[in-house]
Amino acid sequence: MTLLEMSGVTAAYGPVQALFGVDLALAEGEVVALMGRNGMGKTTTIRTLTRLLPASGGTIRFAGRDLAGLPAHRAAQLGLGLVPEGRRCFAPLSVAENLAVAARPGAWTLSGVTELFPRLGERLGQNARTLSGGEQQMLAIGRALLTNPRLLILDEATEGLAPLVRQEIWAAVRRLKSGGMSILLVDKSLRELAAVADRAVVLERGRSVWAGAMAALTPEVTDRYLGL
Repeated sequence: MTLLEMSGVTAAYGPVQALFGVDLALAEGEVVALMGRNGMGKTTTIRTLTRLLPASGGTIRFAGRDLAGLPAHRAAQLGLGLVPEGRRCFAPLSVAENLAVAARPGAWTLSGVTELFPRLGERLGQNARTLSGGEQQMLAIGRALLTNPRLLILDEATEGLAPLVRQEIWAAVRRLKSGGMSILLVDKSLRELAAVADRAVVLERGRSVWAGAMAALTPEVTDRYLGL
């Protein structure tokens, strides 16, 4: 069953057009990698999907609903769980408070999050500002999971992290996939994406230029659009 479908989506920052026609589909339980060089529209696509930036054209349907006109909080309530680039934890709040403020009823509970990320369980009373970058990223993912989303969106979830922490994050993503979580993810590591994603959509200058199974992502495509 198709969970997300973006068709011909355009968007702009004031007078500057950023998306010129993005097509992206994701089925229930599927993991899709959104790929492209820096500045090609990946984060803008995510902002448009989550209604943080209004689309100026095209259609976005999620779980059978047209998202046009919905405010960001209503789109989130439909089941969009965003882990934004830069983490954006509530620095003055404790780990437990950061998690509690996002929690909604569902299968994901505090115990499930701390089982996925044991470090968070050890730091529940600690202020978020005192966590390492990797721990803040775990907190951001845990916070999104506690909204009990139908689609988890990870925007550069391992950027700037130490190799061991990156491995922990990728291991968590693999566990989420094995549990049937639908995931849209952006990351620069082709090797890690190839190990977890079912399909990829490649953007070039705000347009979808390639889509297909990860196994079909040829060196010619990566050389032309990803610079790899």
